[in-house]
Amino acid sequence: MVVSRLKISNDDGRRLLLHVQGLSEPPRRKLDRDGVLEIVQALGFVQVDSINTLERAHHHILFSRNQTYRRQDLTRLLEQDRRLFENWTHDAAIIPSAFFPYWRHRFEQERVRLREYWRKWRREGFEEAVDMLRARVAAEGAIRARDVTSPRKGGGGGWWDWAPEKTALEYLWRTGEFAVCHRRSFQKVYDLAERVIPPEHHKTTIDRADSVDWACREALRRLGFATHGEIAGYWALVSVQEAKDWVAKMRASGALVEVDIDAANGAKPRSAVAFADVCERISEAPEPPARIRALNPFDPLIRDRRRLEHVFGFNYRIEVFTPEAKRRYGYYVFPLLEGDRFVGRVDAKHERDRDVLAVRAVWFEPGVKAGRNRRRLLTEELDRLRRFCGAEAVEWDGRISPDG
Repeated sequence: MVVSRLKISNDDGRRLLLHVQGLSEPPRRKLDRDGVLEIVQALGFVQVDSINTLERAHHHILFSRNQTYRRQDLTRLLEQDRRLFENWTHDAAIIPSAFFPYWRHRFEQERVRLREYWRKWRREGFEEAVDMLRARVAAEGAIRARDVTSPRKGGGGGWWDWAPEKTALEYLWRTGEFAVCHRRSFQKVYDLAERVIPPEHHKTTIDRADSVDWACREALRRLGFATHGEIAGYWALVSVQEAKDWVAKMRASGALVEVDIDAANGAKPRSAVAFADVCERISEAPEPPARIRALNPFDPLIRDRRRLEHVFGFNYRIEVFTPEAKRRYGYYVFPLLEGDRFVGRVDAKHERDRDVLAVRAVWFEPGVKAGRNRRRLLTEELDRLRRFCGAEAVEWDGRISPDG
């Protein structure tokens, strides 16, 4: 059965996207450990990043969806309950352990890809270290890179200059033989995956066709609407061609429909696909909370910058790797989401030596007025962030900077 293209208004597109990304739920509902797991499952993963300007990305992403989130719940799910594990999607991420079988095909591909790639630019000796570390961990148990890295001269210490042992540990982790059993001072501690991943997930195998179907189907559920390229990129488990073939098959069966998503900035509508029940999903999507929320730069809602600009009319980039003199806003600036639109951004940092949340600058988007109510909403969010990161006070002079 052929279904004509559906037109989705920008308001409906924003509401659906916020709903599937977990930003429409009541942010003050009591959240227990099972609830944390449910959020991670609904998102599919939360990105892990080492930058700790306010709080590390994985904690902030979860806090943005529920202010009663407790860090220790995520830690227990990872390190004791083993219902979550760490590996890669498009980057390092925390993923439900039940999804581990779908990563097996990626592990096989990484064994070839990483060997070939890392041979070209990593320090010599990492391949020899693989066998040594595999045997050592099997016999002696979990280790950190610092436990096995040999002293050497001339090393810069950056990610581009790993010692052979560190490279080997990352290789064994990225290819599924090792798993991160816990972290200490944010340093990964590696053990055999079979000791970390629950056996009901570690021993399960899924054929490639079923794995592709799962990855594409579950990506689209979490995206609401998407191109085949966006579907492929969500988990980074399937190729663009595999996603394209899946979309064609599902469209022919009537399970998917073509949609045009109106742009927030008046640009040409964007073509995508959605499940055939997309209209019902839109009608069931609640209005998001009216409060202002400062999202993490690695939040899944804003990961795809082109999609973000089309749906929300918000142009954002993280300027961590931009030379300071060329930054438009700042090193680590948080987008401000109010209801269903982005109204600005804030440059804030937990200055731990002074125990304050220092707000260096606030910018509102063109056309967004800094009225009394909006300032109140922003002040309330800054105080929530203060309590979240454990600062004693918020330091902000109340000024709004001109747009960068």
